[in-house]
Amino acid sequence: MPTRDTPWPNGTPCWVDYGAADMDATKAFYTDLFGWTFTESSGDEYGGYINALKDDRQVAGFGPLMGEGDSPAWTTYFAADDAAAIAAKIRDAGGAVVMEPMEVAPFGTMVIALDPQGNSFGLWQSAQHTGVRVHNEPGALAWNEAMVDDTASAKQFYSAVFGFTFDQMSAELAGEGMDYATFSTGGNPLGGLGASDPSMPKGWLTCFSVASADETVATVAAKGGKVTMPPMDTPFGRFAIVEDPWGAPFEVMQDPPAS
Repeated sequence: MPTRDTPWPNGTPCWVDYGAADMDATKAFYTDLFGWTFTESSGDEYGGYINALKDDRQVAGFGPLMGEGDSPAWTTYFAADDAAAIAAKIRDAGGAVVMEPMEVAPFGTMVIALDPQGNSFGLWQSAQHTGVRVHNEPGALAWNEAMVDDTASAKQFYSAVFGFTFDQMSAELAGEGMDYATFSTGGNPLGGLGASDPSMPKGWLTCFSVASADETVATVAAKGGKVTMPPMDTPFGRFAIVEDPWGAPFEVMQDPPAS
């Protein structure tokens, strides 16, 4: 099981959380889907925030919607060695800081921001809470990718903020006519960025690893969710895009068969 108990490197997608309209119903849906358990509510001190666990290791966060008119959604957080310094880079690169660096003692410091195209993401400067502690395992985070209107300007922005370099993916791997690149800070790919398609959700998407994409998608549909893209085979595994019953999109990926 791939696990990590230390802070993730700067610029790595390190955490995802969910703003819920109905905490109990949302917990029940994702428990049925991924087999998650949950920590006890933190109460008023932390706004009722809880962690989802897989095999007793934290994989995601859940909290009530905070802003009037907000819609349920998954948020991608990038590891930040210095959240305040990266928040300044976001502004300098044309983005907006929606939530200034806020210390969530003793766990870490968070920021919520928008890129210049209006796509929301977060920063997490870890202290006791280091982010996901199991990954690339069924029921855990597998990948994060942004689907944007203007890939060239998005690459410029995220390069300025995080120092990303981009590796354009071939049509054979990405699909014919698909503008898609992976990003990194010099090592293995950390995530992806591609051109949005009217049939797909826009912005930062969270992809969870699953044992069976078909069974997971069937469960989503049976529990009141929506199938945006049915399971399809890709060079990286069997992939699908869905929405939960409250309209929050996410992705699932089943590893390809061992050769």
